[in-house]
Amino acid sequence: MIILGSASPRRQELLQQLIPRFSILPADIDESVHESELADCYVLRMAREKAYAAFDKWQLSSIDSAINPIVIGSDTSVVIDNTILGKPTSIEDSKRMLRALSGRSHHVMTAVCLFDSRFEQVYEVNVVTEVEFRSISDLEIEQYWKTNEPKDKAGSYAVQGLGSVFVASIKGSYSAIVGLPLFETAKLFEQIGIHPLQEMLHE
Repeated sequence: MIILGSASPRRQELLQQLIPRFSILPADIDESVHESELADCYVLRMAREKAYAAFDKWQLSSIDSAINPIVIGSDTSVVIDNTILGKPTSIEDSKRMLRALSGRSHHVMTAVCLFDSRFEQVYEVNVVTEVEFRSISDLEIEQYWKTNEPKDKAGSYAVQGLGSVFVASIKGSYSAIVGLPLFETAKLFEQIGIHPLQEMLHE
């Protein structure tokens, strides 16, 4: 049994490209950044905590204690100048973020934690992708905000949506920016004996 500890439709769609059947148990955790915490440490901690939280939630709701699920947690953060950009809380917050990204390169970090409760083992990876933005005007930022797309997105943009018009180049994993690095996640599954191509053929 495989559980995805995320409510993100994007992660669900991406995981479905690797695994045809899984359950969804969104993990509700405190996503605050610790004092002096580095960005790579933060995203790995978030992915791990989401996996553990989803597992705990499953244990409380499960009626079959003999099942030991494999739980996936993931976290994506936009990072510039060693600063983590979360989700904007207002148009002014969005302007601050997109102005910082405008005409520059930044990093998108997506960590994946696979918790195999059968053996209480953890497998994790952090995928770093470099994204370069063209210059963005304040008018464009205001127009983009009105589409509602950036309001629940880290860094105040969605690369798979209208935010793509700001992206000049990508060096690394596109699927990681969207929310789940397919290549690296497949490798984590293979470490525990699950092969995505075989899984899809059996569907």
